[in-house]
Amino acid sequence: MTQQPLPRWADLVLLPIVNLAMALLFAGVMVWLVGQDPLEVITVLVHGAFGTTRGLSYTLYYATTFVFTGLAVAVAFHGGLFNIGGEGQAILGGLGTGLVALWLSALLPAWLMLPLMLLVGALFGMVWAAIPGYLQAYRGSHVVITTIMFNFLASSLLVYLLVNHLKVPGNMSVESASFAESAKLPSMATFMGWLGIEWPNSPFNTSVFLAVLAAVGVYFLLWHTRLGYDLRATGSSARAAAYAGIKPNHQIMMAMGVSGALAGMVGMNEIAGVNGRLMLEYVSGAGFTGIAVSLMGRSHPFGIVLASILFGALFQGGAEVSFEVRGFSRDMVVMLQGFIVLFSGAMAYVLAPAVARVVHMLGAGGSAQKGAAHG
Repeated sequence: MTQQPLPRWADLVLLPIVNLAMALLFAGVMVWLVGQDPLEVITVLVHGAFGTTRGLSYTLYYATTFVFTGLAVAVAFHGGLFNIGGEGQAILGGLGTGLVALWLSALLPAWLMLPLMLLVGALFGMVWAAIPGYLQAYRGSHVVITTIMFNFLASSLLVYLLVNHLKVPGNMSVESASFAESAKLPSMATFMGWLGIEWPNSPFNTSVFLAVLAAVGVYFLLWHTRLGYDLRATGSSARAAAYAGIKPNHQIMMAMGVSGALAGMVGMNEIAGVNGRLMLEYVSGAGFTGIAVSLMGRSHPFGIVLASILFGALFQGGAEVSFEVRGFSRDMVVMLQGFIVLFSGAMAYVLAPAVARVVHMLGAGGSAQKGAAHG
């Protein structure tokens, strides 16, 4: 018998919830096997992530970065591409953001400096992603291979520039000089203070508004513009799109360019919003986490925002668990994250047939009861 497909709502909402529940169940079993109390662990994790304003601030700070990288993966995916180079594109975006701040922040006011940093960071990420896009579109090099290579190249380039050209002489830390105040985004504590609301100090800053605008912009781009339609058509079937007059090579370039620009915006959160200088490891794996975020969010902006908050909660709550629960190490927190990545990513559709059967069974039962009531 042919397996009936999942309804759209079930694919976007129900299946991710079931996958998350299974991940937590298996993680709970593993926590119990190592001699810990699963209920205590999950209670501390949730409280650490959402139970206090400070904990919530850290959760949303992490989530902001994951929104950018998750959207980057999603745009490429809708174009039929698996961009796993978000890490390198975020590094280059942060490098562009930092360089323009180092050169011009002492000369320009904040109202001009901050948009320029955003634009240059997005441009650096776009160019870095467009090179693998061009190699696939016009030279046949697979984008997965080239983006992996470009991650290492970006990391090496950042190290070279910081160590040999940007590092402050005599400073033991591998970091640039601090930016002028005009190149620093207001923290959320400062922003809330302007509104008369008390908010704790944390890395959470106003780049969260950029993340929300990016999510809304990606939604309208993909589902409410001709460019988005052409992109999704190419991702569904490049040959059919070409037959309809769409140029797949152009769509590959556009998908990778937009994807890289989104990843490049990470620099506004990490460089302009928190560090106020260029330094090593400001991306810290967020590009790879964005892959799991996009998979769990079904490559839809709304789902990506929710998945980003979940992963932000895992990062913040996991840190609290490793600190509060005796014998629960940081490695165990990584295990919890790994189960969620496993079930929401690699095994995302393993449970889909069973969920589809239940949904259609309940739907058929509801239809039968409705028919009997009107019979």
